[in-house]
Amino acid sequence: MTARDDQKEKRRDEILRAGLELFIKKGYTATKIQDIATTVGMSVGLLFHYFPSKEELYCSLIEYGISGPMSLMAAEAPEPIAFFETAAEQVLAYIRQDSFTAKMFLLMNQAMLHEDIPQKAGEVLRSFDIYTPTAALILRGQQSGTIRPGNPLALAAAFWAAISGIAELCASYPDIPAPESEWIVDLIRARSESSSNKISSIEDGEAK
Repeated sequence: MTARDDQKEKRRDEILRAGLELFIKKGYTATKIQDIATTVGMSVGLLFHYFPSKEELYCSLIEYGISGPMSLMAAEAPEPIAFFETAAEQVLAYIRQDSFTAKMFLLMNQAMLHEDIPQKAGEVLRSFDIYTPTAALILRGQQSGTIRPGNPLALAAAFWAAISGIAELCASYPDIPAPESEWIVDLIRARSESSSNKISSIEDGEAK
């Protein structure tokens, strides 16, 4: 990559970050392309060299938001529980390192609810399904005994809802520390016999 290409990529990243901030705070319709251009210190004409329209900029963010989780799903793991351990660790690490990741979760959840987003973005979102492949992994883990019993789709929802909720919390309250990744995985992890016995002993003691 040449120095010019590198500079162009940096400017594109600046535009995406500025757009993300404004779309979250003001919504798609209320955000004007001039607002984004002003934030990054360039003319609207120059911004159009990077993104031909506000719609394309917004859709690029949505596509980016989908590519992250789907790239995790594409990774192979020897055991399903190992996938969830790696996925939780990686996502939380990204959230700690760069607020952009946390804010992307905010944008994606807003986009799911708002009716004023571009049609193309809506179509991309409707085709996005992280829960079905996650539920299939959970079912495999249940069969091997590493994932707790329960409805696989509901457990998939619990896992991703925890990830998303933490990301939104970190985006809204940066001073609150993100939890450990293993705490999230424990939502779906099968209890070991010793752990179950310990919990039973505590419950028995409390009952007395």
